[in-house]
Amino acid sequence: MVSDHPVVVYEPDEDGARRVRIDGRISGRAYSVRDVAAFMQEAGLQDYDEMDVVRSALIEWRGGGPDVWAH
Repeated sequence: MVSDHPVVVYEPDEDGARRVRIDGRISGRAYSVRDVAAFMQEAGLQDYDEMDVVRSALIEWRGGGPDVWAH
C-alpha cells in the first residue's frame, strides 16, 4: 500500500527507535519527536520544530502517534 503522506514514522523497535522515511527514503532512526523534526529540517523543512511534527498532516504515524516511543 502506498502512503499519501511524504513522511512515514514506523512503529518503535526493540530499542525504542522509530524508522523515519521521507519521500521514499529512510532518513534514519528517531528516538523522539525532536529527532523527527531534525530529519524534516535536513529534508528541506528548516522551520519545522517538535510542535509542527506533532500536528503535521504530512506525517503518517504507524504503530502509535508521536507520544509512543516504547516497543
